[in-house]
Amino acid sequence: MDYNKLAELLFPQIDKTPEDYEAMFPQRQNAAGGAVITRLGPSPTGFIHLGNLYGAFVDERLAHQSKAADGTPGTFYLRIEDTDDKRYVEGAVDTIINSLKFFGITFDEGAGCGQPDADGEPPYYQSKRGPIYQAFVKRLVSQGKAYPCFLTEEELADIRAQQEAAKETTGIYGKYAEKNRSLTYEEVEANIAAGKPYVIRLKSKGNQGPDGVVYIHVNDEIRGDVSMPANDQDVIILKASGIPTYHFAHVIDDHLMRTTHVVRGEEWLMSLPIHIELFEALGLEPPIYCHTAVLMKLDDETGNKRKLSKRKDPELSLDYYRQEGYHPQAVKEYLLTILNSNFEEWRMANPDADIDEFEFTTEKMNSAGALFDLNKLNDISKDVLLKIPADELADFLLEWAREFKPKAAPLLEDKEYLTKILNIGRDDAKPRKDLIYAKQIFDFISYFYDEYFVIEERIPEQVCDEDAKEILKRYLDTYDHSDDQSQWFEKIRTITADLGYAVKPKDYKKHPDEYKGSVAHVSTVIRIAVMGRSQSPDVWTIQQILGEDKVRARISELIG
Repeated sequence: MDYNKLAELLFPQIDKTPEDYEAMFPQRQNAAGGAVITRLGPSPTGFIHLGNLYGAFVDERLAHQSKAADGTPGTFYLRIEDTDDKRYVEGAVDTIINSLKFFGITFDEGAGCGQPDADGEPPYYQSKRGPIYQAFVKRLVSQGKAYPCFLTEEELADIRAQQEAAKETTGIYGKYAEKNRSLTYEEVEANIAAGKPYVIRLKSKGNQGPDGVVYIHVNDEIRGDVSMPANDQDVIILKASGIPTYHFAHVIDDHLMRTTHVVRGEEWLMSLPIHIELFEALGLEPPIYCHTAVLMKLDDETGNKRKLSKRKDPELSLDYYRQEGYHPQAVKEYLLTILNSNFEEWRMANPDADIDEFEFTTEKMNSAGALFDLNKLNDISKDVLLKIPADELADFLLEWAREFKPKAAPLLEDKEYLTKILNIGRDDAKPRKDLIYAKQIFDFISYFYDEYFVIEERIPEQVCDEDAKEILKRYLDTYDHSDDQSQWFEKIRTITADLGYAVKPKDYKKHPDEYKGSVAHVSTVIRIAVMGRSQSPDVWTIQQILGEDKVRARISELIG
C-alpha cells in the first residue's frame, strides 16, 4: 500500500502540513520558562455546573500561581468544544464566561474573551479548526497509522451482537478491524467512487505484547502513578462528516495551544490509554494530567454517597448560587476546603488573609470522591460575609435584587439605611453570624421595609390578648425615641412588673404560679408588633434604624 497516495486520495484539499501549524502556533514564551498553561474546554450547551467551576478554579490557580523565569505568570484560556451541532445553544459562550466571571474566574485568552482569531493566534472554537485536524489525520494516514473504515451501521450492530454473545469487549479491534485495515488502494478508491461513507480510524498497536498485556504508565499530578492496559481499539479519529472526535481534537488542540496541564474529572481516566496512544502515534509530548475527584453528596433518602445529579440536585447548577445570592467569595472559600486538604488549617492560621495568598497545590488534592456539603458552605458563608464591610455587602445585595428580586431593588437603593441594617451586631464581642446568602438576607431583614412587613407569629401563650393590648398601649405611652438602651429597657421592666409578670425570667421559672409570665414574654409582644416575628436582633437597635414614626405606626396598627 502506498500510504502517501492513500492520504492524497482521502485529503486532496489539505495542502498544509503539521509542520506548517507548528510554525504558525509556536511554543509559548512563558511555558518555555516554566509557567503553567491550562484550559477549560466546555461544550456550548447552555448549562454550566459546579463541576465546571470546580475544575476552572484548579485551572486558574495552577496557571496564575505559576511563573516563568522572567516572572510572567501562566496562562488560563477558554476553548469551546463545539463540534457537535446538535448540542449547541445560542448564547452559551457568554453564559460560560459571565457565570465564571461572577465567581472571580477570568480567562487570559480564548473564545469570547475579546481576542479575535487573527494571524498567529489559534482559533479557540473547535468548529473553526477543521483543516488543522485533517492535516494531522492526513499525516497519520500517510504513515500507515490510520485508515478509512467503511463499516455500515448494520455491520457495526452485527459485530457488537457477536461480541456480546461471546462476552468479548465491544468495539473495532483485532479481527473485527482486519477487513477495513487490509483494504487495497483500489478497493478504497472504488468505495469512495461508489459514494460509500467512511470514517478514519486509528490503527492501534494493541495491548498484547510478547510477555502479555502491555500497560501504559502515566504520572498523574493528583493520583500519582496511573497504570492501565494500553489501548487496543481502532477508535474513530475523524467522523464521516470530516469532524474530529473529542479524543483526536483534544490531542491536537492541547498540543498546538501548548497546554502544559490538563485538569479534568476522573470519568476521563478510562480515555487516557486512547489519548496516550494518539500522542505517541503523532510523535507529540503529552501534557501533565490532573484527574480531579468526582463531586459527591450524601443522599437524603439513603444516607449514602452519590454523584451530584443534574436532575436531583439544583445546587449542581451555577445558576442556583446566583439565584440564591451566595457571595462568590464564600463559594470559592468553600471549594478550596474541598480542593486542598490543608486550606482550612491555613485559614485558621491566616483568618484575615486574602484567599489568593493561599498556595494551591495538586499534591493536596483528594483523589477519592469529593463530598459536597451545602450546610458547610452555609457555615463558611457566615464567616466570609462577616468579614465583608456592610457597605460592600449592601452593594452586593442590591445587585442581586436588581436581577432576581426587581420589585424590592428600589427599596435597597437607600444604601445608608441598608448599611445600618446589615451592620447590626457585627461589632459585638460575639458578632452575629446569621447572614448567609442574599435571598436569605433579604427575607431576614424584610421587616425593615413596610412593603414586606407582615405579622408572622402569634404572641406568647403566657400573654392573653387583653394583656397584649395593654402592654403595647403602655409601651406607646412611655416610648421616647431618644432614650438610650438602658432607659428604654427600664420602661419595659416597669410595664412588666405593673402587669404581674416577672422582671427576671429566672423568677418565673422558679415560681411560675406567682407570675403570668416574664419580661421575656412582654418583650416578645413588643418585638412582634415592631418586627412581625419573635426572633430578631436587639429591638432597641432595630427601632433606632426604623425611626420613631415607623415604630409608633406599627404598634398603633396592631392595637387597632
